[in-house]
Amino acid sequence: MEDPQTQQLSMFLASTAHDMKNSISVLSGTLERLLDDASPETEKAYPQMAQMLYQTRRLNDNLMQLLALYKNVGTPEYPFDVQPLDIGQLAEQVVANGRVLLESRGIALDLDIDPELVWHFDEDLIVGVVSHAINNAVHYTRDRIVLTARERDGWLEIRVEDNGAGYPASLLQAGGAAMSGTAIGVNFLTNSAGLGLHFSREVARMHRHRARHGAVRLENGGRLGGGCFILTLP
Repeated sequence: MEDPQTQQLSMFLASTAHDMKNSISVLSGTLERLLDDASPETEKAYPQMAQMLYQTRRLNDNLMQLLALYKNVGTPEYPFDVQPLDIGQLAEQVVANGRVLLESRGIALDLDIDPELVWHFDEDLIVGVVSHAINNAVHYTRDRIVLTARERDGWLEIRVEDNGAGYPASLLQAGGAAMSGTAIGVNFLTNSAGLGLHFSREVARMHRHRARHGAVRLENGGRLGGGCFILTLP
């Protein structure tokens, strides 16, 4: 049981994170509009604006995940809305979320999905997880990312793969720790605190069917030879 002072501090931190997320969302939206309306006069600044957009997206993702975890994602109290949804609709949202960033970085996003596939999941949470995986792949890829969504042996498998050099061993190790639920530590080599992986794991595990629950993992290789983020849902 938290004492009143600790509870008050937690509320203050959550409120501050929410305000920061709103400000960063405004900044991100402004950068997207500037990149969309880029002209010869802004050509020199284009790469810098693209990098700024990438970093604001990362910050926005992290703050969103912090707020969700603060609200006890994964517990019965969390508003969890599972609905039958078209996988094509999921892909459309992810593509729309990442379009400007991908175009500004010269990265192609290819889709390999079953357009007639329907699955049960929480739309907002899964779109958030997959969009975060796309943003992360932007950091590692050379110039191509592929989003795959297929049914495999009674599971929905969503893969985000890139054609970069693959995840470094330190990130794969951090990913394994996040997936197993062990303590998350800051890793200055990967510039990651494991927050996104931990959040993705919690969201995946919320999706249950009978005795099965979702899972996430990282690996190298795949169809493009780079990093692979794999989300499976029952």
